[in-house]
Amino acid sequence: MRTFNKNTEQLTIEKYLPHNFLAEKVILSSLLISSEAIDLTLKTLTLETFYFRNHQEIYKAIITMYKQKIPIDIITLNTFLQDNGLLEKIGGINVLIELINQIPNLVYLEDYIRLIQDKFLRRSLIKLGYKTINSGYITNLPLETILSEFEFEAFNLTNKIKSETLSNSAELFSSVFSELKKKSLNPMFSGLSSGFYHLDSFTQGFQKSDLIIIAGRPSMGKTALSLNITLNIIKKYQLPVLFFSLEMSKEQLIYRLLANETNISQMHLRTGKLSKEEWLKLITKIKDLSTLPLFLDDTPNLSLQDIRSKIKTIIFEHNKIGLIVIDYLQLMQNSSFSTNNRVQELSYITRSLKSIAREFKVPLIVLSQLSRNVESRINKRPILSDLRESGSIEQDADLVLMLYRDSYYNSTEDTSFNLAELIIAKQRNGPTGTVELEFNAKNIEFLNIQQNSED
Repeated sequence: MRTFNKNTEQLTIEKYLPHNFLAEKVILSSLLISSEAIDLTLKTLTLETFYFRNHQEIYKAIITMYKQKIPIDIITLNTFLQDNGLLEKIGGINVLIELINQIPNLVYLEDYIRLIQDKFLRRSLIKLGYKTINSGYITNLPLETILSEFEFEAFNLTNKIKSETLSNSAELFSSVFSELKKKSLNPMFSGLSSGFYHLDSFTQGFQKSDLIIIAGRPSMGKTALSLNITLNIIKKYQLPVLFFSLEMSKEQLIYRLLANETNISQMHLRTGKLSKEEWLKLITKIKDLSTLPLFLDDTPNLSLQDIRSKIKTIIFEHNKIGLIVIDYLQLMQNSSFSTNNRVQELSYITRSLKSIAREFKVPLIVLSQLSRNVESRINKRPILSDLRESGSIEQDADLVLMLYRDSYYNSTEDTSFNLAELIIAKQRNGPTGTVELEFNAKNIEFLNIQQNSED
């Protein structure tokens, strides 16, 4: 059985961890002669990025001086270190003199930064490996805990590797210009197409990092619309979609999907009374749908941490995710929220959901109920203020869609097909308006019809 000498092993790890001594010195030297270098470096590097302890102390002192708006050069840095009893800790005045003797080329500063970032990430990977090995020998620690912790830290490390560097205006404008040229040659939506052409013409598709609210009174078809969008996106892009259902079970959602895809009524599916042709159609569709990267989760009392954890699991397994759907907002809770004010709690949840959308750079659709105020009005078409316990929902959302079916309040002769309005009540970077859809009550699905711009 393997035994560990913790001290010996730690010394071995430290001795051979990747580092770049010269690149660290050049970066610190740059900070003493250029304010632009300070702005770039402080926004990019952390203390741990530097391998040598004295370099960490120097960098920490520069950060403190920068925050206190103290001019930074060799004289002020030396004075600051002396006054705080840190000069001897970094190796004395000779270390600072060595920095000044370096003649950095600021043109290559970003390259030097990438060099020490690469070494830092490699050190992090090595330490994670040793930590995982040691954890494997602790038999009283549940395996699930070890794997969960490894998954979490590996995901964070992957994010650091993929993190983008800061871009200057010239790079950004050049990138946008190239994108515009590409679009002019091959017109396309900038986001994920919902499968509803007229909606996409308003929104240019669902954009990365956007929080999208689909709101409506009960039985308007919010879940049906979100399922239609989910299937359309999966089929078109073959991207994983994670659907959180707090109201319906996974089995109920599957019945809905099958009804949509097979054109067989839910009643027939639930009773199993199908014709031979319907059985053949059902078997074919089940085979097709089984290959789609759709992930359903019906965990009750879903927390924000649960959502983050499950998103990370999908990304860890598939290296990408296309869309997240939550059905619906008012069933979410935050156990760590101390106040009894439900409006404040929901405001916190929507802000957190917006953060999740930005963190994972993915469109996040959240279904939301509307208040009963709608029922008391003669004109029952919803407006933004009808968002139930709205708090900051309309403020945090990038896109607010409101679903309305007049036939719900006014019965028609043929109730199998009727018109639905998808009201684009708010769009942060685009027009508002109305999209008319056709609602198929038999299969609980929506079809394209037309649009009407109000902006």
